[in-house]
Amino acid sequence: MSLPKRASVVVIGGGVIGASVAHHLAERGVRDVVVFDRADRPGLGSTGAATGGYRAQYGTAINIRLSLLARAKLMRFEEEIGVDPGYEQAGYLWLASTPAALVALAAGNRLQREEGLHEAMLVSVEQAASINPRVNLAGVLGGAFCPTDGFIRPLKILEGYKASAERQGVRFVWGAEVVAMRRDARGARVRAVECANGAIECDAVVNAAGAWAKAVAAMAGIALPVEPLRRQVLPTLPTDALPTSMPMTIWADDGYHLRVRDGRALLLWPSPGVPEHPFETAVDPDWMDEVEAATRRRVPVLSGVAVDRTAAWGGLYEISPDKHAILGRAAECENVYLANGSSGHGVMHAPALGQLLAEIVTGVDGRASSLDVHLLRPSRFAEGAPIEGPALL
Repeated sequence: MSLPKRASVVVIGGGVIGASVAHHLAERGVRDVVVFDRADRPGLGSTGAATGGYRAQYGTAINIRLSLLARAKLMRFEEEIGVDPGYEQAGYLWLASTPAALVALAAGNRLQREEGLHEAMLVSVEQAASINPRVNLAGVLGGAFCPTDGFIRPLKILEGYKASAERQGVRFVWGAEVVAMRRDARGARVRAVECANGAIECDAVVNAAGAWAKAVAAMAGIALPVEPLRRQVLPTLPTDALPTSMPMTIWADDGYHLRVRDGRALLLWPSPGVPEHPFETAVDPDWMDEVEAATRRRVPVLSGVAVDRTAAWGGLYEISPDKHAILGRAAECENVYLANGSSGHGVMHAPALGQLLAEIVTGVDGRASSLDVHLLRPSRFAEGAPIEGPALL
């Protein structure tokens, strides 16, 4: 595909956040937008690897607010975008096995209710057993549950935003890895973006490159503290041992969790092992052994269900130092905007982040109008003002 000579905005990254940004820019009248992605087709990056959880049970107000804004948009998604995002309110059940984890869940619940998530609740062991009777609650002291948390379909959301953006004139260019950015003589603005397909002049650039965002930012002279982090998924063979309506169930102390999708249980556990290559997504066989053993203990009904090691997959989170999104204009380059570092929350927050960044780009004062996102400003780390919150939530 031949490139236009210029665009109002170049978006780097055609995953769900980049597509959301492009859609929301077009909705606000900026339709001269070009989206570059290094993959050959949609869904080959982190969006396609996501398991599709949605939650508003967070331990910081800003993440709760992002989730509530995203939820409102998900509930209107099919009507406004024309695609069913698969939002299913199956709930998230958190289980605490130590007093410290129980205290953290209680503190999070108080904040969630203060922020308007009134349906979130603390639960006893007996209530947890009623919510999910198929897990072993030995050693569990209590938990937390929110019935409006649940699941979404990442690729459907990407598909919807991409199609809507294209209907409004946005162009997506695949197989177009960005290799350089040309800046003006002062280095204060990017005037053109270069990729293997050619160069395009632009008025503004949006970095939505996910786990690869740090290298993209460096091309504009921006020090972006975002690092890739591998996450792995081990599915079982098809089974009806667990109901499709089972809530996402998470052991809060160590992060082991599981859900049902497409007739299989998806088994997940944050791995302490660090791959040799930072962008490695191959699944660790030792990790699979550990997850399988933990599953037999914690979900006895799956003891007789084989895992499907050939179908296991890995993907990359984009981690910021405080595990919160980085959103807004870069201090080092006045026409580069950042939508990075969501730290595993990118798909579920994409509807909100795309809207908010479009408001920042088009607003007269460079601020989002729907939500105060000052806490997410890119300069907060240089200012020594990271967002403080519990590691658990």
